[in-house]
Amino acid sequence: MSWKHLFSRSLSANPKRLHFAAHSHHLWANASHDGHMAAWQDAAALADHKWDKIMGPVWTAAQQHVAIELNLPDPATLCFAPNTHDFIVRLLSTIPKRPVRVLATDGEFHSFRRQMTRWVEAGEVVLQTASPEGLLEAARSGGFDLIFASHVLFNSGTIISALDELAALARPEGPWVVIDGYHGFMAVETDLSDIADRVFYLSGGYKYAMAGEGACFLHAPPGYAKRPVVTGWYAAFDDLALPPEEVGYAPDGRRFLGSTFDPSGLYRFNAVQNMLTAEGLTTAVISSHVGVLQAQFLEDGPLADFELLNPLGDRQHARFLAFRGDTASALHDRLAARNVVTDVRGDVLRIGFGLYHDHDDVARLLKIIGEPG
Repeated sequence: MSWKHLFSRSLSANPKRLHFAAHSHHLWANASHDGHMAAWQDAAALADHKWDKIMGPVWTAAQQHVAIELNLPDPATLCFAPNTHDFIVRLLSTIPKRPVRVLATDGEFHSFRRQMTRWVEAGEVVLQTASPEGLLEAARSGGFDLIFASHVLFNSGTIISALDELAALARPEGPWVVIDGYHGFMAVETDLSDIADRVFYLSGGYKYAMAGEGACFLHAPPGYAKRPVVTGWYAAFDDLALPPEEVGYAPDGRRFLGSTFDPSGLYRFNAVQNMLTAEGLTTAVISSHVGVLQAQFLEDGPLADFELLNPLGDRQHARFLAFRGDTASALHDRLAARNVVTDVRGDVLRIGFGLYHDHDDVARLLKIIGEPG
């Protein structure tokens, strides 16, 4: 099947392009345009009063969509922000001791690695990293204030399966366990119902949620990180009557709010979610479609000189294939010259598949890869 019609605006904007980087910058669905326009129209019609709608039905609908996808018991534990970096900064600010002892995998994304490296330089953090396979053993050794791990590693597609075991280590007084779901949310089926009372989970709409930038979220378990030190006045919406010298916080996930933000991402997110519901496109359905295309690509064996870091199997799989090889950058550049978008990280070429691909797209990609360089 093909769902290209749901992305006709993005596809027609550059009709000769082959965009195989759905894991990096997912093409925007047509519905996101409608959501974006709705945000503008509300701003024009409601002016100052638009925030009543944004922090009311728009916010609540977005919470509900995320809660259903992750099987969270209470949507109110969710907060939204322009990016996940905001949440990481606020989380660390809430830990009173210094330096903060952090354990993370050795495959976390650039933003997290850069911030942690700078905090280490400043004496704010002591960082220990572990391989995905060794993470749980390292976490069980104790002595950490924060344990941070991607559900799906961005560079290799490795999936961390020990979420329940990591959650068992979490305590309100520490350690806190944070799951970065940016390559997991709406890419692999995720059920947090049994561990939602113990783990933080953050992700956003930029990739597999197809909503573009500005719609990131954090699930914050009750009783954990009650008063972030880095905070904005939106976090006090429930306490605006307090005297200025008293710093109040919302009793739910909104305690992690900052200040004024661009709400258009939430409108786009809700519009895309409604589209997916209407089309019957669950994460399982989309993953099945992607899996067929990935198998078609691998059946031809086009990259024999590369190592596939995340082979297909019976278990859940990332939405991209990660190939390691000495010529990864050269191949990426050769494809880019043919208007084929992939993604390279060092010596790893990532090829991402999505709803807007079909059998003919994969066949065309294979043909271009097979042409002499």
